[in-house]
Amino acid sequence: MTSLSMAESLWPKISAILPPDEDHFPLDFSDKVGASVVEMLRRSRRQLYTGTPAADRLVGAQIVLDVSWEKLNTGTWRHVDKEWRRVYSYGCLFKVCALCGEEPSEDDLMQAVHTCDMGLLMGAAIMDDQLQVLVRILQKEVKKDTIIEEEHTKAKRMKLTLPDVPLIGEEQALPRVKCPSLESFKKKFLLPHKAVVLEGTIDHWPALNQHPWSLEYLKSVAGCRTVPVEVGSRYTDEEWSQTLMTLNEFIDRYILKHNDTGQDGRTPICGYLAQHQLFEQIPELKDDIRLPDYCCLGDGDEDDVTINAWFGPAGTVSPLHQDPQHNFLAQVVGRKYIRLYSPDDSAKLYPHPSQLLHNTSQVEVENPDTERFPDFSKAPYRECVLCPGDVLFIPVQHWHYVRSLEQSFSVSFWWS
Repeated sequence: MTSLSMAESLWPKISAILPPDEDHFPLDFSDKVGASVVEMLRRSRRQLYTGTPAADRLVGAQIVLDVSWEKLNTGTWRHVDKEWRRVYSYGCLFKVCALCGEEPSEDDLMQAVHTCDMGLLMGAAIMDDQLQVLVRILQKEVKKDTIIEEEHTKAKRMKLTLPDVPLIGEEQALPRVKCPSLESFKKKFLLPHKAVVLEGTIDHWPALNQHPWSLEYLKSVAGCRTVPVEVGSRYTDEEWSQTLMTLNEFIDRYILKHNDTGQDGRTPICGYLAQHQLFEQIPELKDDIRLPDYCCLGDGDEDDVTINAWFGPAGTVSPLHQDPQHNFLAQVVGRKYIRLYSPDDSAKLYPHPSQLLHNTSQVEVENPDTERFPDFSKAPYRECVLCPGDVLFIPVQHWHYVRSLEQSFSVSFWWS
């Protein structure tokens, strides 16, 4: 498709979702946003409806983004006022319209998608979640590159043939139950805070049947989308960091090319895609999963359940830690080795003394330093290998260690 024909087909779709004129385009802000900033927004709105050249509109939109970005990155995130997040989202909207209003190139389209994602990640919803509607239109125009090089696929298969799976004894093995009733689950596992592997409870998920979450599928649905990624062997390591990249880049760099190992033989890269943000940002993936029925036994409603995504290559590790809520960990792709400890044995697990990591153990679970942590071996534990279709119930405050045996995609549900 030429850039001219693309513009002719794209802009009518974008303009159709915009307000028909300035009078119907809301720009209402509190006194927390300065008058000069509001005037810049109004100017950008006016330019949108008066035939101002795209280059000039792009300059105005970038000024709004630069000013609001500074506000978003001053102090801690929780202290950023929502009004400034809305300003940032409006800046993203105006920039996308400028990029796509005349003759967008393929690079312009990719930049527009990235801009929408930045607004969804850093901004706040505006005009009935306009950026979410806009990015769906743009995605259909972006050429989907779902081809995965054959040698990478072969290398991946070779690596999956010999995963390092620990031998699990009968005494340590977590119980497995197939589709228990709500009453049975509550009585036998929820109330006594007893971990269990649930089988057959998510077989109806589209992610496991109608739309299996292969790399090809993930690339076709969301490959061009920019997502937050955590990079490093584990979050307690000094080299751990966070960055933004497209899902295509993440898969190519950290999933398909995950044969760069550290001196200890472990893969030094793990990728956690933004926790719950991934599903809020990309509803197509959220449509492929379902809330476990057992969450209805909690005190809150569906909106109180936090959904998290965990996607990474073989060898990624979550250090031994505990969470303040119950957790259903649903395995969609690959297998994971998981070990659990009771909160009653916390002292034997040597939590970090710092407040920041007080919920994380200092011990390398599968290679413990017995001289530094002599009581660790005295702590009893249960363990399992979680396979696709399995759901692990991790009771609140139970310590858990996780290692991906293969390329893995899991979804966790935190609830109280």
